[in-house]
Amino acid sequence: MKRTERVGAMIEILTQSPNKVYSLQYFCDLFGAAKSSISEDIRACNAALEFTGGGRLETGTGAKGGVRFVPHISDEKLAQLQEEFCRKLSDPGRMLGGSFLYTSDIFFDPEFIKKIAAVFARKFKDCGADYVATVETKGIPLAANVAQLMNLPLVIIRREAKVSEGSTVSINYFSGSYDRIQRMSMSKRAIRPDSNVLVIDDFMRGGGSISGITEIIGEFNGHVVGVGVAIASTEPVKKKIENYTSVVFLGDIDEENKKITVTPNFDIF
Repeated sequence: MKRTERVGAMIEILTQSPNKVYSLQYFCDLFGAAKSSISEDIRACNAALEFTGGGRLETGTGAKGGVRFVPHISDEKLAQLQEEFCRKLSDPGRMLGGSFLYTSDIFFDPEFIKKIAAVFARKFKDCGADYVATVETKGIPLAANVAQLMNLPLVIIRREAKVSEGSTVSINYFSGSYDRIQRMSMSKRAIRPDSNVLVIDDFMRGGGSISGITEIIGEFNGHVVGVGVAIASTEPVKKKIENYTSVVFLGDIDEENKKITVTPNFDIF
């Protein structure tokens, strides 16, 4: 293959499997090229990726050395994403009554969710997580994209135990969003004991659900090493969890005047 063809193929392979390490020998065998040529190809790939702003290549040496694609979102693109997110959420047509908003179209939009996932992949790239976890249902697409970008398994915590999950651990928790006691369960096979878990969710009001996830992960002697939520409500000010990262903040929902206040999180990084 010509160099331009090899570079194109390498970019396709690396970006389709973010954070997966490929040895130089893998590409040597694939293309029938010398390591010196592959090294030059990697530099060309990296230059192209940095130009587009979607990520970069990282290389390592030694027995575990190789190359991997690390997704990235620039500060400029993050600001544009937040502006678009605020514009989408502040549409009065989203009001459902009772201070609820319709957001399914946002969280089931593949292209938009990929952008939000890139924010969390950048934020938590060094958190040391072994798993990405979320509670069903609207947070699943976002958490799945974050898991894919970070090359980690995804764990879905259920509202109700399913027969297909086998033996489960269940807890009760108080949901501020619905103002009632709810239940969540997780399969005993979902995570290994003493694992580190990154929690990703679509929305947080008082932090009850996230607190419940933390508790159920603790039943496995697991540790929550990061919390990312796409939208965090400004009220109540005091949450049940202290450390979390949101993309935007949802403020007052004025149904009478048809106004929704949404602001970016300027301290996201």
